[in-house]
Amino acid sequence: MDSVEVDGISSATALPNHSSFNGIMVVPPQRQATVTLTMGGTVHATTLLPGDYVKKGSVVVSLENPDFITLQQTYLDAHAQTEYLEAEYKMQQRLSEQEAASQKRFQQSKADYLSMKSRQDAAAAQLAILGVSAGDLLEDGIQPYLEVKAPLSGYVAGLSINLGKYVNAGEPICDVIDKGETLLCLTAYEKDLADLSIGNQVQFRVNGMGKETFHAVLVSIGQEVGEASRSLEMYARVKETNPRFRPGMYVSARVEKK
Repeated sequence: MDSVEVDGISSATALPNHSSFNGIMVVPPQRQATVTLTMGGTVHATTLLPGDYVKKGSVVVSLENPDFITLQQTYLDAHAQTEYLEAEYKMQQRLSEQEAASQKRFQQSKADYLSMKSRQDAAAAQLAILGVSAGDLLEDGIQPYLEVKAPLSGYVAGLSINLGKYVNAGEPICDVIDKGETLLCLTAYEKDLADLSIGNQVQFRVNGMGKETFHAVLVSIGQEVGEASRSLEMYARVKETNPRFRPGMYVSARVEKK
């Protein structure tokens, strides 16, 4: 027992061929999304509470904004005009080929058609950014409320809205966190680098979850050492899934040396 060392940072017993580290649980950036508005509006309705689970594509909040209705009207008007101008353009093209119409009239009908079509395409692109399908708009008509949908399936965090609140474009509404994949973000120091390599096996415990041991594998080692702390971050992918795992949980880990 006299030969057993205790890590001064994590208070973990240092075993032969192991190094001890502290850190927190995180999720990969690909599994966490911030729901941000591309068009502002007043909150009309929401059913969410922090911690709720949402599926990808489900409505997070519905907003009121007269500009949204105007944009839909712009698209519908442009679509109707485009159909008419396209027919006129094709007719003038046929007449021009038969030399029964002037080139000037043919060129004008072509310009009118292409101009209106670009207006229609621009409105459709803006609607697509807002998550509205032009095809659905043609079929269902104008929607009174802009529905903001979840970009992925996961748990809601950082919800910062309430009924009647005006939310500006670019302002975040909430985060959606998918806990299907969990990482450990561990702090290492210069002295540890010689013993670290991608693929090292990791054993760790989670603060508040007793002495239960979990497993991970080292997948990334930082390439820049902090000037003040002389430390860097490394990441390990957790092998198990557990509903109690949450981003930000404190962990103490041992990395097996190769």
